[in-house]
Amino acid sequence: MWVLSFPFSASCAVYSYVDERGIVHLTDRPTDPRYRLLSAAGKGKRGGKKSVSTLGVADPFHSVISDAARRHGVQSALIKAVIKAESGFNPMAVSRKGAVGLMQLMPGTAKRYGVLNRLDPVANINGGAKMLRELLTLYDNNLRLSLAAYNAGSSAVKKYGNDVPPYPETRRYISKVLKFYRTYKKSM
Repeated sequence: MWVLSFPFSASCAVYSYVDERGIVHLTDRPTDPRYRLLSAAGKGKRGGKKSVSTLGVADPFHSVISDAARRHGVQSALIKAVIKAESGFNPMAVSRKGAVGLMQLMPGTAKRYGVLNRLDPVANINGGAKMLRELLTLYDNNLRLSLAAYNAGSSAVKKYGNDVPPYPETRRYISKVLKFYRTYKKSM
């Protein structure tokens, strides 16, 4: 997986935009009206504003995740767990297969769920949450099957008789997401 990462200082805000050539621009001092707030790290306990922990990563997306959870009827803990497993909370993550953003949306998936810019954290999280809601509905809230379909596709789940496909990557993915999910549920 190709990943662009950037360090957060104690009170860093990061702004981004994607230009007409598809180039991602990042800054802590926006000089162009196209820049949108990408993330802002809190100051911790002593500095006033407190950041929410995401298993060792500052969670600048907490309010976006909470909003998407309410809007799409998916638990915040599940959305966070998928983000943690998919991108490690890196909004610029790009996989070898072309999945992009926090919830690692493929181009077709993004189009299906109305995501115009996969690098936009708000759009990416809402698109991923819509997909999770659809999968949970399709598989009668069976979390393991829904996660298998999120990772390997609904066609793979169907191919194996509506069961988790025997792909090692998918089985590891389900275990990882469920571990994060249990941890987040306890902390919320």
